[in-house]
Amino acid sequence: MSEQTIPEEVQSAERPSPATLSQKKEYTIAPVSEFPPNTHRVVKVGRREIGVFNVDGSFYALPNLCTHQLGPLCTGKVSGTVISSRETQWKLQWGLDNEIVTCPWHGVEYHIKSGTCLAFPEIRLRTYEVWVEDEQVKVRL
Repeated sequence: MSEQTIPEEVQSAERPSPATLSQKKEYTIAPVSEFPPNTHRVVKVGRREIGVFNVDGSFYALPNLCTHQLGPLCTGKVSGTVISSRETQWKLQWGLDNEIVTCPWHGVEYHIKSGTCLAFPEIRLRTYEVWVEDEQVKVRL
C-alpha cells in the first residue's frame, strides 16, 4: 500500500493562534541527531513529561499520559494499526505505520500526529508544537 488515507476523525489538530503562542514557552530538547527517524523518547520539560516522536522525519509531541488510567503513554510501543475503509471494501489492512503509540498499561492506541484516540475518536490528547532549529529539537508548551 503506497498511500494511506487517515480516517476523517483522526485528522491533524488545528495550529494554535498567534495570541496563544505568545503565552507559551519555548524549550530546547536535544540535538536532532539524538532523534533518528521513527524513534521517540520521553523528556521532562518544566514540570511535564512529554513524548517527542520523529515520524518519518517530522516531529510531534504528546503528553506522557494516557487518558484511560493515566498510564505512561509515551513509553509504549510505536507501530501502525489495523484499519479498514470504504476504499478497501472494509477489508482489514495494516496502516498508519510509525504513527500509532500504544499505552503499555492497557493497549489504548493514539495517533501521534493528531493525539486522537483510535478507540474513542472524540478523545484527543493535547499536542505540542515541535520543530528543528539550528540542529536542535525545540518544543513550545
